[in-house]
Amino acid sequence: MDREIAVNEFSAALLAISQPLAAFDMPLLDAHGATLAEDIYAGERLVLRAGSRIRSTQIGLAASIGLNRLPTRPHPRVVVISAGDDLVEPGQRLRDHEDEYETNSWMLTTAVKEAGAMGYRVHTIPENSEQLKLIIEDQLVRADLIVISGESHDESFDLITTTLREMGEIESVIPKLSEAGRHNFGTIGPDKTPVITLPGDPIAAYISAEIFVRPMIRTMLGAKNIHRSIVTAKLTHDLASEVGFTSLVRASLSSVKELTVTALPEQDLLSTLSDAAGLIAIPADSPGAKAGDIVDVMVLERNQ
Repeated sequence: MDREIAVNEFSAALLAISQPLAAFDMPLLDAHGATLAEDIYAGERLVLRAGSRIRSTQIGLAASIGLNRLPTRPHPRVVVISAGDDLVEPGQRLRDHEDEYETNSWMLTTAVKEAGAMGYRVHTIPENSEQLKLIIEDQLVRADLIVISGESHDESFDLITTTLREMGEIESVIPKLSEAGRHNFGTIGPDKTPVITLPGDPIAAYISAEIFVRPMIRTMLGAKNIHRSIVTAKLTHDLASEVGFTSLVRASLSSVKELTVTALPEQDLLSTLSDAAGLIAIPADSPGAKAGDIVDVMVLERNQ
């Protein structure tokens, strides 16, 4: 039976299986976007700090002191698998009312790229556990992390769970996160590759990717900041939340005179994800917040 787990406890368990990747020297241009693995000195002066993301200015600085390579942690290779027999590729016709366009793998593959990973998308329609197992085993050779999602109503969750438990040590949990759904996590295969499965609902999958998968990737990168930036803002309207569950509410931000935050309407629509500038974080022990309260907001900056 799936056990409920606090958000911070689940995050800690995921980070425990997400170790920084081994560092190696990379040519300057190839190092762009990766994470610096060691401090770099020009004589006795520290010029580049370990854990920093290597951008164009860092490349230029390295070149200016005569370096043609940098010690870096490589981009994690993240394989995103979407499994479910009612999923239809965009551009094709839906066969009946039970079919749905496959959304998660497209969204999650680009989300892991935004976090600094190399994303590989795999869409599959397995009929049984053996077929899914063969697909996952085939991907293990190029994966530092595997992310799997199913259909929006979780019909495929049991198939995914059964398959993964044949391949490694897997635990099924339900994070105490509003509308989170069921998750699996653990390690599989001969190299004990980390794996996490996300809810099939695209909104829940994206929220989980932000607060669970992104920190795993950033940890593998050896990045200093593994979480999104948090700002405080004044809430413009009352906001209710279920006690016992953390809520992350999609919202817009405004800073005409002071930074304010407003929950977006129609939180059940996928389009709200595209419009959101941040996520209002309501702690599990709170029944919500009132207009005028100062709340924490996770900023969804796409260039972080």
